[in-house]
Amino acid sequence: MPTPHEIFAQMPPAVADQLFSFLEKNEKPLYQTTIDTLAKQRKLRMIFVTRKPRPERHAWMRDVLARAVNDGIAAHLLQIWLVGAHAKLLCDFLDGLGIAHDANGTIEALPPAPAKADLVKAIEPLFATHDPAVVAVYLHAFQALDDKGWDSLAGLLSEDSRLKLAAG
Repeated sequence: MPTPHEIFAQMPPAVADQLFSFLEKNEKPLYQTTIDTLAKQRKLRMIFVTRKPRPERHAWMRDVLARAVNDGIAAHLLQIWLVGAHAKLLCDFLDGLGIAHDANGTIEALPPAPAKADLVKAIEPLFATHDPAVVAVYLHAFQALDDKGWDSLAGLLSEDSRLKLAAG
């Protein structure tokens, strides 16, 4: 299963742009700190990155976050974006599995893995109401952000072509 930095490496550019645009608009301090951290790591001044046109800046950020050294930052940004911008998706998935959660779709502890058939029933409706590329990123992040993950979900992520991450 991909790690958070590998999710960024395989994330479609349009989804990465959604993520960074959300952070830029709704989490300005985090967005600025991320740019500063990544720029320093690459031995660049922050101003060099912030002066890039937004599409170029976001592509650069995605590429840098795709490095193993940035796995922790990548995980944090995925969590902030998914909870902040896609809480409905998180809630729909957890509701489909009958897993209790808060209003943002977060849970205290990962329950035992559901059966593969139950996962399919919970995931299928997500494609009708949410961006399929975001669904794929969410499910990969869901699997990657827990130490154990679910074997049944790992199987679906590798089998279902709709759940493949495809950086275009």
